[in-house]
Amino acid sequence: MKTCDRFNSSGFSKWINSGAGRAFRLCAGILFLVLGILHRDSPWGVAALAWSFFPLTAGLFNICWISLVLGGPASSAQINRQFGK
Repeated sequence: MKTCDRFNSSGFSKWINSGAGRAFRLCAGILFLVLGILHRDSPWGVAALAWSFFPLTAGLFNICWISLVLGGPASSAQINRQFGK
């Protein structure tokens, strides 16, 4: 079994690719963005601004960066169809 398939069939993947997980990714991205803006003069603030890209895009476009990095599908909808919700 490939690593991406093992991840996508896990409970964490099923949760993170659900509606609640999508809302969590969006809220986390907004939190990192706000913290980055508030602390933009420090290296941690710049890092938070840069990191906010991943959860924000994951929540907005319903993609799973972890699956993509592991060689699986990027679309959360495709992951849910393929591996069951």
